[in-house]
Amino acid sequence: IPPHSEMCALARILIIDDDPAVQTTIQLLLERDGHSVALASDGRQGLDAFTTGQFDLLFLDVFMPGMDGLETMRLIHREQPEMPIIVISGRPFAPDLLPEPDYLGMATKLGAVCSLPKPFKPAALLATVASCLAAATPPVSLFAPNGNAATGT
Repeated sequence: IPPHSEMCALARILIIDDDPAVQTTIQLLLERDGHSVALASDGRQGLDAFTTGQFDLLFLDVFMPGMDGLETMRLIHREQPEMPIIVISGRPFAPDLLPEPDYLGMATKLGAVCSLPKPFKPAALLATVASCLAAATPPVSLFAPNGNAATGT
């Protein structure tokens, strides 16, 4: 049995976030870990990328202009109910403001497999990805890119 990190390597991951700095950070971490990454800047672009591509995992920001992450997740799960989604949010916490709902918790109840508050530590992001991919069935990306696992050609 290959080590856990090898079993999860080479997954196709879609990042849907309106913040270019967050996109780049997650992309670099995932690509360094051996994953293939696609980017979308909002819910509509994310849905377009999702319907034209084949992904093993999605990162989805809760708060985006236009279509928010909760609506995007609902539409993605309508098409592919088993798609693992990690929701992320950097909603600032200010103790003197009125308390806000727990949007990450809400997203998890609505079907996200995990949530990750921004800012996050690289190790936490990679551990979350590894556990989500390990739990996903079937593991689509354990095959060579063209689908031939035996020869890789």
